[in-house]
Amino acid sequence: MSAPAREAPSASLFSIVKATLSKGLLRDVLVIASSTGVSRGLGLIRDMVIAHLFGAGAAFDAYTIAFTIPHMLRRLLAEGALSSAFVPVYTETLTKKGQQAANRFASNLISVGLIFFPLLVLIGILTAPIYIPFLADGFSGEKLKLTVGLTRVTFAFIAFVGMAAIFMGILNSHKNFFAPAFAPVAFNLGILFAVIGLSSFLTTPIYSLAIGVLAGGLGMLLFQLPALHGKFQYQFAIDFKDEALRKLFMMMIPAVVGLAIFQINLLVDNKLASRLGDGAISALQYATRLFQLPLGVFAVAVASAILPRLSVQVASKDSAGLSSTLQRGLKLAAFIVLPAMAGLLAMGEPAIRLLFEHGKFTPESTHLTFYALANFIPGLVGYGLAYVLTRAFYAMHDTKTPMLVGALTVALNVALDYTLIGPMGVGGLALATSLAGLFNVTLLFVILERRLELTLFKPLSSDLAKMAMSAALTGATAYSLYLGLKSHVSMEIVLVALPVGFGLLVYFGLAKLLRFYIDLVRHA
Repeated sequence: MSAPAREAPSASLFSIVKATLSKGLLRDVLVIASSTGVSRGLGLIRDMVIAHLFGAGAAFDAYTIAFTIPHMLRRLLAEGALSSAFVPVYTETLTKKGQQAANRFASNLISVGLIFFPLLVLIGILTAPIYIPFLADGFSGEKLKLTVGLTRVTFAFIAFVGMAAIFMGILNSHKNFFAPAFAPVAFNLGILFAVIGLSSFLTTPIYSLAIGVLAGGLGMLLFQLPALHGKFQYQFAIDFKDEALRKLFMMMIPAVVGLAIFQINLLVDNKLASRLGDGAISALQYATRLFQLPLGVFAVAVASAILPRLSVQVASKDSAGLSSTLQRGLKLAAFIVLPAMAGLLAMGEPAIRLLFEHGKFTPESTHLTFYALANFIPGLVGYGLAYVLTRAFYAMHDTKTPMLVGALTVALNVALDYTLIGPMGVGGLALATSLAGLFNVTLLFVILERRLELTLFKPLSSDLAKMAMSAALTGATAYSLYLGLKSHVSMEIVLVALPVGFGLLVYFGLAKLLRFYIDLVRHA
């Protein structure tokens, strides 16, 4: 820590945070995290409704496979490669050539998207009977037929979310993070309204979930339109000779390949889980939702907030600023991810019981879901920090390195899948993902340190150790309190809320006592 931080022992966590909210990285992270937090909270309500209506059974298994390809394409072509590659190129164009050139570049990309995405949807709908049997070779004939039908309904989602990702990139480049981060609220509302309003009227109720996906995707697109006013003016143009557009495509190619490699793991997981009987894919899906909650709320928020900053620092050749921003981003991500790991391990099963165990979601589904979740947890820190590290490569216009690291990671993941599924079932698939994530972040650390000729991990190691120890004490405290209350309190919400709330107080108390928050908030 810096000397000035140590000379301010009387400073409270609240006063330092308050002083920094008006400026800087922490403010943007909190804007994104709070907006995303609302969306994820609503997503939990959505999942509770889905669990109540469909449980962890054959219908939800079919929907999960049906949405696999549209969701995978969302990661590949929309919020993944497109958004990550767009921000550095748009920022560079805006910085060096001005707003008019940036408008031409963005308009060009939107015009291409208006042609490309509808064609992609048409291909996905027509070829569904070919690729769905391959993705779920353990499904019966009727289950496969249902899955193909659901796929054809959900596939148009990629067109809506693809265009929304371009808008997201424009807004993030202008450091307007609220609308893009809040847009997924519209997605969750679309699903909730469709499921609640339509499921009882449809012969096959699970189709209401597919219809909700389309409504939600359209909502994500429309929600961002007002925020673009004054920042961007669209004019139809398709010019494949445009330098910025060509640079974007060149950056996207390895990014898409790298993300596709990662999506192979998801396909393998679902393919293998389809052989474990009804409910296995569903349990993996519900566990993944809880596992991704801290990643989606905070780690992604940090990564989104630092990418425009890193892009400007790379464009201006500010290596010292790049290193400083990257280290602050890593510390911010770890500050949340480490206690989240401890909390999910300590309170995951009671939380699953509270959130999902009603209607068609049985106690057996709860046990199976927590079994998968517990094996996902070790990888949380790996994926959380990797979100930040990959943005440094994207800012340097290097999408090839994450691609190559991703290829090695997925090769390991698939090998572990086949090794661990026999003795561990669904838990083996989750543990394979965790171990691969830890391998991934380690390799990214080593390569980035050599590329930038600096040490990233060592300056953080002291605070990371304090965070890890505090997180472990937090989890132990929460679980101990849960055990103490269990025989005296019957309300599940109290059994979960009190230990979690007290655990958070312990963590932030330790943060102040051990002083690992000072640099985190003072300079963020």
